[in-house]
Amino acid sequence: MDITPGTRASDAERNAIVTQLGTHLADGRLDLAEYDQRVAKVYATTTRDELAVVLSDLPPLTKQATAPAERTPGKRIPVWQRIEAGSWLGVSVIVLVIWGLISLTAGELTYFWPMWVIGPWGAVLLFRVITGWEATPGTQTHLRQLQRQMKHAQHMDPHNPDRPHRH
Repeated sequence: MDITPGTRASDAERNAIVTQLGTHLADGRLDLAEYDQRVAKVYATTTRDELAVVLSDLPPLTKQATAPAERTPGKRIPVWQRIEAGSWLGVSVIVLVIWGLISLTAGELTYFWPMWVIGPWGAVLLFRVITGWEATPGTQTHLRQLQRQMKHAQHMDPHNPDRPHRH
């Protein structure tokens, strides 16, 4: 039987550490892979000492920097949503140019097929921005998503991750 010294950590303490990791990710001190590894380590810890190790090589944050950064009007759009929007805009311009060249070559406006590329993709991106489908790391929405993923992972069969574990 393994007896670990130290005070046991609470879920609130784990969530606070994940929030700090999210801030370090947003500041560029961690990459996404290392952030994921550290978050998994945080949720696997049992003591406060183990939690402290996760942050040991990172600088301490101020109170303002550790507060959850829920999206509010006027806040910056997260980097992955800017990348997705840029990709959507680039592809939209390309298909509009192709449609324009086809119409110009045909001498008349042809069927406006770019709407089937631009419309659904844009609607999905807009839906994700409005609903917060992808949450900013460190926010309460992100923490709830991670907790749901952890619960789901606990119910999976450890020998076959594709098949749920049956009791």
